[in-house]
Amino acid sequence: MYQTVTKIEATIDDIAKVVKYIDSLINNKDMVVLLKGDIASGKTTLVQEYLKIKNSKAVAVSPTFCLQNIYDGCIYHYDIYNKNLEQFISMGLFDEFENSGVHFVEWADDKLIKLTKEYGFDVINIEITKKENKRIYKICID
Repeated sequence: MYQTVTKIEATIDDIAKVVKYIDSLINNKDMVVLLKGDIASGKTTLVQEYLKIKNSKAVAVSPTFCLQNIYDGCIYHYDIYNKNLEQFISMGLFDEFENSGVHFVEWADDKLIKLTKEYGFDVINIEITKKENKRIYKICID
């Protein structure tokens, strides 16, 4: 079970506040951030905003077809929408979590959540739910 669960309701204009809160949890540590939510819930938008608050010149794009983007050498962005955990592992992407930095994974499932914990990674689990013109971010950490 998670030690801390925070729910934040925000519009797209308020996403910077949400991402700053997430960044305070990351606190310059190596971290795996698992993102769950429906299509168009704002997973990639959250990564884009993270890059902004880190003063990156990079532009986050969904890595749906390439599976992984790396920004500034230390911000990793994965999209496993059309892959299962076994494929993610066999392609060596799970091993990438050993690299220093922040790893955002779109479409994380319960198996990946369990595996990251078993391997001792620091993990933030974020579930994004659409609610009219807002999003509800359920942010869970151990």
